[in-house]
Amino acid sequence: MGDVMITYYRDRGVQITSAAIRVGPRAYPLESLTRVWHERGPRNWRILAGRGAIAVALVCPLVAAALGILLAVSLNISVTATIAVVAGSVLVGLAVGPLADLLLGRLDRSYERGAYDLRIWADIGGVPVLLLHTADALRFGQVYRALQRALEAPPRPRPAPTLPARPTPPSPGPGPRTGSAAHRRTPAGGRIPRPAGPRST
Repeated sequence: MGDVMITYYRDRGVQITSAAIRVGPRAYPLESLTRVWHERGPRNWRILAGRGAIAVALVCPLVAAALGILLAVSLNISVTATIAVVAGSVLVGLAVGPLADLLLGRLDRSYERGAYDLRIWADIGGVPVLLLHTADALRFGQVYRALQRALEAPPRPRPAPTLPARPTPPSPGPGPRTGSAAHRRTPAGGRIPRPAGPRST
């Protein structure tokens, strides 16, 4: 029976087993990786822009509400108009409430993933090969730790081949026994004749 393959990590683009690492259509046997390292690439400005947009979406309604209240108080308008402006400003400020949880969740996930291009390299046959690059710091950490576990796992001994059992030879049956008193025939009278000696002349 062959060795059982162990899967250390698998997603839509990367699979790491006890035999190889597969990234997209490319596969590299683990024994061909003589050295593995990682590096941090340039900053991903698209992710930073997304964080800025989320922060603006959170702050703008609150700023608009505060400005509305200040204007209502500072302007010389009637009490009814002041109340209407203050109420409208409060409603604008409260409008961010239902969206705050969603926007803050996206902001947290953005910080978990990071803002840099992270890369995993390997030395294969003396040539550096880029195995993976991603801006997702969480996924990068999972892939790199799984690759470390796969490379540091001790080699498993192969099971010894099973040989067919040798046939057992049949045991010999009971045969006739010679020289036994039970099988000597005694002549009539119960006497055993003595062997004849040399005759005297």
